[in-house]
Amino acid sequence: MATLVRHVTIDSSDAYELATFWAGVLECSLGDDDHPGDEEALVEAPGVGILFVTVPEKKTRKNRVHLDLQPQERTRDQEVERLLKLGASLVADRRNADGTGWVTLADPEGNEFCVERSAAERSAGAGAVAQAG
Repeated sequence: MATLVRHVTIDSSDAYELATFWAGVLECSLGDDDHPGDEEALVEAPGVGILFVTVPEKKTRKNRVHLDLQPQERTRDQEVERLLKLGASLVADRRNADGTGWVTLADPEGNEFCVERSAAERSAGAGAVAQAG
């Protein structure tokens, strides 16, 4: 039997607060037993849970691993605007004039993540390339 990834674990200064932000990003819920002040908090996302744990150290450098998000019901640009309103900050805008590219954001504790084009945007882009060729 294969080994499964049970959780992606992210160190944080305040597990519950950061998990609450990510629950909003992913439009998911926290675990029923998660409460403010808890040392751990779980975002129950489809596919794999994201576990936030409180650690004493602060983030000091760029992430070695990050999440790439692909919106399902919104465009990439709509998703970026929604996430900025939730409290994300812009790190780098790598969108291209032809619609390709991504946007790198950071969560409230500075952990970087990327927002890619939606599947519909990718399909539309592929169709435009096929027509041009």
